[in-house]
Amino acid sequence: MLKFAFRNLLSRSLRSFLCLMGLTIAIAGMVGLFSIAGGLEKTVAQTFGKISGIVAMQPGAPIPLFSRVPRAWGEEIKTIPGVAIVNPEIWSRVNIIDGKPVVSPPRFLFGTDLPTRTRLKHGIYRDSIYAGRFLDLNDQGKLNAVISRQIAEQHEKQVGDTIEVNGQNLRIIGLYETDSILLDVAIILDINVVREITRFDPESVSCFYIEQTGEIKNDPLVESIKDQFRDRELASWQPASLALANGSSSNLLKDLMQSLDQGLKGNPPAESKPSEAEVPVKKQSAKSTEANTENREQESPSALEVRAAADWGDRLETFTADLDIFLGLLTGIGVLIAMLSIINTMLMSVMERIVDFGILKANGWSNRDVMLLITAESSLLGVVGGVLGGILGLIAIAIVNLKFADQVHLYASPGLLLFGVFFSTSLGILGGLYPAWWTTRMTPIDAIRRG
Repeated sequence: MLKFAFRNLLSRSLRSFLCLMGLTIAIAGMVGLFSIAGGLEKTVAQTFGKISGIVAMQPGAPIPLFSRVPRAWGEEIKTIPGVAIVNPEIWSRVNIIDGKPVVSPPRFLFGTDLPTRTRLKHGIYRDSIYAGRFLDLNDQGKLNAVISRQIAEQHEKQVGDTIEVNGQNLRIIGLYETDSILLDVAIILDINVVREITRFDPESVSCFYIEQTGEIKNDPLVESIKDQFRDRELASWQPASLALANGSSSNLLKDLMQSLDQGLKGNPPAESKPSEAEVPVKKQSAKSTEANTENREQESPSALEVRAAADWGDRLETFTADLDIFLGLLTGIGVLIAMLSIINTMLMSVMERIVDFGILKANGWSNRDVMLLITAESSLLGVVGGVLGGILGLIAIAIVNLKFADQVHLYASPGLLLFGVFFSTSLGILGGLYPAWWTTRMTPIDAIRRG
C-alpha cells in the first residue's frame, strides 16, 4: 500500500512538491519559534545552575542593574544565622568602549567588594578565568579590570592591554568565560572604582550577594532575611513610564497605572474606603484591635526582595509558558495554511483519479482500502514534511546562533523535533480524511460515470 501511495505522489510530482514545501516551511517555522523559548530556558538554567548564593535587592527591580539599597544593610544581613558572607555589588550600564557607543549587545560595569569577594567559596567569575588572573586585594582602588571573552574578542583585546570604558582607561588583568550570554557581558572592577566612575550614591549599592553557611536551607534563610527588614521603608522600583504617571496631574491616569502596577506584583488594587455615613459604626475590643495590628504587621512587605537561583527559574517558567502561547498562535497560522494545502492537493489528486478508484472498487477494493490508500499518501507527505521541516529548522537555528552568538541562543530539544514530526504526520492524516471520505461515498458506476 505504501509503495502504491508513493508512486501516486511521484506521478504528480510538482503538486506533491509544492504541498510538501508548504508543510516543511510551516514545521520549520514552528521549530524555529519554539526554539526561542527553549533557548531562554536552557540559558537561564545553565546560568543560575552555577549560582549557589542568594541575591538581595530592591523590591520590584527586575535585575540588580535597576536596584538601589542602603549600603549599611549589608552589616545587618551578616548577623542573620545561616549567612556566611555578604558581598556588596554595584551594576551600571556601559555607554562607550574605545570611543564607540555600546548598544547591542549590552555591556555592564560590575563593581564588587574585593575583601568579601575573595572569601567566597564559589565565585562564578573567578572560577571561569581562562587567561590572566582574577581581582585580589591589591587591585583595590586601581583601574584593573577582568572582562569576558566576548568583549575581548569584539574589541581585539588581550591580557595586559588597555580598554577605554566610559572615558576611563582600564588595564585588563584577566579574561573569563562562563558560556552564558547573561553573564559574559561584564567588566569587573573594584566596587569603589565603579562608584567613582559612575558617580554612584556612596551610601547605596545595587544588591548584596549572600553566600550561605549551609546550616540552614535556602527557603528559611530567605524568609529570615526578609523578616529582618519588614519594618523598614524602601520605595519599590518602578519603570520610568510609571513614575511619570504617578507624578501626573491626571488622577485617572495615575489610578490606572497604580492598579496595573499592583496587579503585576500580585497585589489587589486598593479599594476605596466607605464613608462613615455608609457603614454603621462598630465598636471593637482592645484584643481584636491588637490582633488586627499584628496581622497587618505580619503581612507587611519586606524592604528587601531576596531571591535564590530557584526563584529565577520559577519566574522564567511562568514567562515561558505565556511565551509558548504567543508562539503557538503564530505557528497556528502557518500550520492552518499547510493543512489547507494538503486537503487541496489530496482533493485534486482524488478528483483526477476518480475513474481509477471506480475501477479499483469494481475489482474488489473496499471503501477501507481506498481510504487507506489516500490516507497513506497524505501521511507520507506529513512524515517527509516533518523531517525536512525539522532539518531546515535546525539549520536556521545554527545560523542564528553562529551569527548572533553574543545576543541570542536558540535551542530545539529532541522532544520538540519529535513533536514536529508527529504533528506534521497528524496534519497529513487529517488532511487526507475528507478526500478519502468523499471518495468512499461513490459507487464504482458513479465514479466511472463522473470520470
